[in-house]
Amino acid sequence: MSNQNDKIVFSGAQPTGSLTLGNYIGAVKNWKTLEKEYNCLYCIVDSHSLTVRHDPKEFNKTSLSFLVQYLASGLDPDKNIIYFQSHVPQHAELSWVLGCNTYIGELNRMTQFKDKSEKHKDNINSGLLTYPVLMAADILLYKANLVPVGEDQKQHLELTRDIANRFNNLYGETFPIPEPHMPKVGARIMSLQEPTKKMSKSDENVNGTIFLMDSEDVIMKKMKRAVTDSENNVVYRDEQPGVKNLITIHSRLAGISIDEVVAQYEGKGYGALKKDTAEVVIESLRPFKDRYNEYMNNLDYVENIYKKGAKRAYELAEDTMTLVRKRIGLIQK
Repeated sequence: MSNQNDKIVFSGAQPTGSLTLGNYIGAVKNWKTLEKEYNCLYCIVDSHSLTVRHDPKEFNKTSLSFLVQYLASGLDPDKNIIYFQSHVPQHAELSWVLGCNTYIGELNRMTQFKDKSEKHKDNINSGLLTYPVLMAADILLYKANLVPVGEDQKQHLELTRDIANRFNNLYGETFPIPEPHMPKVGARIMSLQEPTKKMSKSDENVNGTIFLMDSEDVIMKKMKRAVTDSENNVVYRDEQPGVKNLITIHSRLAGISIDEVVAQYEGKGYGALKKDTAEVVIESLRPFKDRYNEYMNNLDYVENIYKKGAKRAYELAEDTMTLVRKRIGLIQK
């Protein structure tokens, strides 16, 4: 990892299907710049995914594909630690310790627990309730200073901060209090069908989300179907959320300013904006897809990356756990 800055960035993502264009613009491309300034860990949080019933064989394939998508997005395994959560057992160990310092009332108030309980009424397991504690352990295990989060995870990060403060007050200064890291522009890429909602890989309407693994034809069709409005005026303003979203996507991927995009389509209709933005997306993702295929054809190299990443993460995690065990009075190994 880089020594330019002592601050640590931790980011975890569940290996559910394909990364989205929203992930790519709002997170992955931003993470690429973070590696120049911070010590970064990028964790595939496969243990978190166990709260939902799944097919083991498919889950295994998806997890590997998801990590490869990270690599194909440009994350450098020599500058970042990239690994699977389940390969570092200290995540689960710290989760138990922190769970003993977290109140049931705090967990019951978590919005995501309420939402997921509604969606999975036949499987409201204890993992759904304690999910935020494991997330806190993920972050605090590496004494992270910054955590890239979306709006849907801010509540969990607040709980992480509360847990860290409580532990520090009870047992002595142990964990830094993590801060959210949110890029100012393009952090929230919205659904192409419901532009007031964030683009999501769990969206029931597949036309609302562009996946990095989508074909060129599919990307073009989804973009042409993008919801706009009846004004037919390319302006960047909140009153036109669909158009604003397309301009944001175009700007971030083309590397030009919002104003430049607006000027480029002055007097032109939405059809031109949609078509050109689709072509910008396709061209921007072509190098990603080429790298993805290269990695998938060289899985021995990929295995070496995540095993090396897990080894580096394990060493950092064990340093923290040695201190935690000492703080709470456990007999040292």
